[in-house]
Amino acid sequence: MNLVMIGQFESIEEAEKAKDLIETVTEKIYDKVDCGENRPKRFSNEVMDIFREKNLYIFGPEELEQFRYDHSLDIEGNKIIFRTAESDISVFLKLLIHQGAKVQVYSAHNYPDEEYGRGK
Repeated sequence: MNLVMIGQFESIEEAEKAKDLIETVTEKIYDKVDCGENRPKRFSNEVMDIFREKNLYIFGPEELEQFRYDHSLDIEGNKIIFRTAESDISVFLKLLIHQGAKVQVYSAHNYPDEEYGRGK
């Protein structure tokens, strides 16, 4: 899909804090998620401990495999630029909004001339 999601924050510090949270949660969840038909219907105690530690109660168990999808995460000033070929991005969208971002999402294929489109 070549999806681009931009989260804009009030300050650079807020963007950096959000990026750190996304990277930390992704790293901690990555190897604790089953994908495909083994997808969990409930959170394991290990996963719930991570969410409690970060005060995150915004995901459903069916969304967790998204943490395993290939993506890139860059920061430019007060913006986080998230790129992926996947279309299921709800966990990252929720994290950005939960952290206070104003979010824009688009396909870089359909909008190649946008700031982070394929043509740039």
